[in-house]
Amino acid sequence: MRQLITLLLRHRRTVKSPPAAAILVRRGAHYKSPKAANPPTPPKPPQKPQSFSHHDQTWEDPYSWMSSLNDKVAMRHMDIYMEQEEKYAEAVMADTERLQSKLQSEMASRLASDLSTPPLRWGPWLYYRRAEEGKQYPVLCRRLASLNEEFISHKSPSAGFDFTSGKRIEQRLLDYNQEAQRFGGYAYEELSEVSPDHRFLAYTMYDKDNDFYRLSVRNLNSGALCSKPQADHVSSLAWAKDGQALLYVVRDQKKRPCRIYCSIIGSTDDDVLLLEELDDSTYVNIRHTKDFRFVTVITFTPKSSKVFLINAADPLSGLTLVWECEGLAHCILEHHHGLLYLFTDAAKEGQPVDFHYLLCSPVDASTGPRIWENVFIDDLDLVVEDVDICSTNLVMILREDRNFRLCSVPLPLPAGKGPVSLKELHPNYLPLPKYVSQISPGPNYDYYSSTLRFTISSPVMPDAVVDYDLSSGKWNIVQQQNILYERTKVLYGTASLPSILKQTSNTTTVDSPNDVRLNDYDLWNDLSEFYACERHNVCSYDGVEVPLTILRSRKNKREDKNPGLLHGHGAYGELLDKRWRSELKSLLDRGWLIAYADVRGGGGGGKKWHHDGRGTKKNNSIEDYISCAKYLIEREIVNENKLAGWGYSAGGLLVASAINFCPDLFRAVVLKVPFLDATNTLLNPILPLTAADYEEFGYPWNIDDFHAIRKYSPYDNVRKDALYPAVLISSSFNTRFGVWEAAKWVARVREHAIYDPKRPVLLNLTTDIVEENRYLQCKESALEAAFLIKVMES
Repeated sequence: MRQLITLLLRHRRTVKSPPAAAILVRRGAHYKSPKAANPPTPPKPPQKPQSFSHHDQTWEDPYSWMSSLNDKVAMRHMDIYMEQEEKYAEAVMADTERLQSKLQSEMASRLASDLSTPPLRWGPWLYYRRAEEGKQYPVLCRRLASLNEEFISHKSPSAGFDFTSGKRIEQRLLDYNQEAQRFGGYAYEELSEVSPDHRFLAYTMYDKDNDFYRLSVRNLNSGALCSKPQADHVSSLAWAKDGQALLYVVRDQKKRPCRIYCSIIGSTDDDVLLLEELDDSTYVNIRHTKDFRFVTVITFTPKSSKVFLINAADPLSGLTLVWECEGLAHCILEHHHGLLYLFTDAAKEGQPVDFHYLLCSPVDASTGPRIWENVFIDDLDLVVEDVDICSTNLVMILREDRNFRLCSVPLPLPAGKGPVSLKELHPNYLPLPKYVSQISPGPNYDYYSSTLRFTISSPVMPDAVVDYDLSSGKWNIVQQQNILYERTKVLYGTASLPSILKQTSNTTTVDSPNDVRLNDYDLWNDLSEFYACERHNVCSYDGVEVPLTILRSRKNKREDKNPGLLHGHGAYGELLDKRWRSELKSLLDRGWLIAYADVRGGGGGGKKWHHDGRGTKKNNSIEDYISCAKYLIEREIVNENKLAGWGYSAGGLLVASAINFCPDLFRAVVLKVPFLDATNTLLNPILPLTAADYEEFGYPWNIDDFHAIRKYSPYDNVRKDALYPAVLISSSFNTRFGVWEAAKWVARVREHAIYDPKRPVLLNLTTDIVEENRYLQCKESALEAAFLIKVMES
């Protein structure tokens, strides 16, 4: 539930979609030790110095012309420079072609052969997406659950045919291959909502040429597109009036969600403007409560947050303010049997809190001012990270220190007792595997179903999609890739289908509310028998303990001091992605160690942990990352000359800043679409920034924030006459942080640092965003792995 409000911000601070870009760098030969031949010469872009002044500082930027997108001459120079970078990267990696080919084959062989999603029941229907052979994109389908209660298969076209009755039982709702034809060969969907009467589908598709999301509504009975609404720049939507009306939010030219419209389906009348926020600092988001009784409207600025209700039965009746607070706060509202439940992290009595909490208030507060009461007594040892709700239960994702748990309590909660301890409600703790790194709620559209779906992630287990039946206590792994079985199938060619089904889909009953039996761990398809997962606490420069997770193959002895790859992110309060990634298996099996530094600024440690690594305290996250790197070397966990860093987006800023601080600490670094030119991007954004971006990295118009930005900005702090690690940096014109940031940083590193052909700095230019093309993802991952292996063995 908590994720819904952050979705609005997340799109603005990351790549437009998870990128799997077509690589322009050509893959060169199997890696061998470099010969004595002269190494390729890195390109040198022209310098056109330009002076800038702000507050009490003046500085010169010789590469500012690279971001002059409206200067045709500058862009011609940029095209030439990009071509030179492509040829240079091609030449440097020319001796790794066979290695890249082998790595790509390994990674591609581990891709899940079936891209279909497990069926999700909502009312009388089972909804699912399935892939068709030879097609790039899936098809959204549904069938009546009553026609096939067991739902034998949803993976092939024949699954839509009932051979007993001779009737087709599958309904194709949306073919994304046809949508790709509408949108220039590319299909990326951001929002998708079926109406509560199951008659319409509202969805938004990304228009790459115009850089916005376009709203369409499709009649699910006829398959035809509705004539209205058809709107552009749509950021959120919600159904009302039992599916007869659709509310949607539109962004302005600065991509700020600010206007709410209501469209009556089938009506020829113009859509009605319900709300327009003219203040440039105010953002708007909407969603419906799970019972479709209300539409919640959330408006927020850096100074305040407000929640309004719209009666879904009469969406034109106006907005009712039900809650407000000072400052920017997460707030999600749900309704259950006449009570409103608010999940928020807003300040209490003017004092900031380090956690989320749950409030409750009657819907009907007409007799006096609305009063919100705490549901639970605050327990700092057991923090509620997220919640989901159905008609019978409240489900909570809990964090106990750095360990995640999942539990449910029956609804309605005891009334008239005031705040209660969670333990008093005797929560039912649901089974989980070892080393859980994240728990994500599934769609869970059906308010009246007692079965809720969650995705469980772990560093040593492929993501498991699990259905928990809260009424019976049964749980079922409905989808999880079996890495070991697929490998066995490749090597030996045969396997027993019943045994496979038994291994990959398990139904278990928990006998008592808190009984998670030890043998339940055997039912999860984890890889801990082959890969060890260790958790360490690292003392940072100021005495704060930073969690460090280490993953290694059990075949490799720790005293071998093998190469290591240290991941970091540390921004927006988001959890570091520690999920099992099959492409990293190629490094693990070659003796590499994979480490994850949960530095300040990221998630998993409460609001204070996030705030202590942002703005003027951004230096903390950088020092935390450096401390983790030194820990790996000093404890002889990683060879002192074979440590690499890895950062994505804002994590690229973290890693690039760390090598500015300690350039000799790392042998190699991989940066993906990184944020590198903080000073210029925050002062003069080419792409609009949100309030959350400035909260995270600082307001340059505040002199203290400005000084902090100048201190950590990677581009502004490249050290002169220092030996930098080898760097592979991937970027694109289609990313949140444009290729000019990467190009400027690469040029400055080459200009200032000591040149060493064994430590090349490569710019890998990527093009179109192709999320679904997993083979291009493998190609890019193979390039990264080959680069790391080449550098470490040179």
